[in-house]
Amino acid sequence: MDATWPYITAEAARFADRLEAWGVALLFGAFKFLPLDSASALGGALARHIGPRLGISKLARRNISRALPELSETEIARVIASMWNNLGRVAAEYPHLRKIGVFEPGGRVETHGFEHVHRAVAAKRRMIFFSGHIANWKIAALAAVQYGISVAQIYRAANNPLVDRMIARFRGDRGEFIPKGSVAARRAIAALRCGTHLTMLADQKMNDGISVPFFGRPAMTAPALAVLALRFDCDVLPVRVERPQPPSQPRQFAVTIAVRSWWLCGLGKGRTH
Repeated sequence: MDATWPYITAEAARFADRLEAWGVALLFGAFKFLPLDSASALGGALARHIGPRLGISKLARRNISRALPELSETEIARVIASMWNNLGRVAAEYPHLRKIGVFEPGGRVETHGFEHVHRAVAAKRRMIFFSGHIANWKIAALAAVQYGISVAQIYRAANNPLVDRMIARFRGDRGEFIPKGSVAARRAIAALRCGTHLTMLADQKMNDGISVPFFGRPAMTAPALAVLALRFDCDVLPVRVERPQPPSQPRQFAVTIAVRSWWLCGLGKGRTH
């Protein structure tokens, strides 16, 4: 027998959004009044203890066991706990994002590989920065903005528009934000035509695009990055954000532009850096 789903009116949906947003605002408010280190540690601890008990963690266990069958149940549990720890830290760090100076001498962020950005800027090259959901991935886009170049950030909007607006305020008002969707391609093209650079996360699940092997299994992958790079002759710069282990205070994040010659092979007229 098919499941019957309750009908949710627009008014009920809006109330649900408001209710969720109130809870999120309460958490963000608490994290904001804590020092960054304390907020990050508390967010990580809460998520580490709650997250593995949620139903979504079953999907994580299944995916990890398929991709890395050599891992034991204990090792998989450790990976999942670490994943939730990081997600909790990212959430708790949101209210503090605007206070993080990526290039502040002796600050919380160490940077590597920005000579590639220096060369591209000097040569008046357009750039596409791409990364994944690793450590606090928001620091990557923050680095591009604080470097002082014009940047448009392609991102996936939160399902709750009120929460999405809240997160946007934490990110700040510098640069353009392009939510994924039907108009994202047009806005990205317009940005590149104006000489603006792009940042994007390239590791999100998709139901369309092109199929490529990933851990021995076909996975749908967006070709937009390569298509835009070829069309506008852009330099493609992969960015990796890490949390040093163990953290070396005051260093809390490391941002690395890890360019290899094969990243740009066939893109940007075969240019390499």
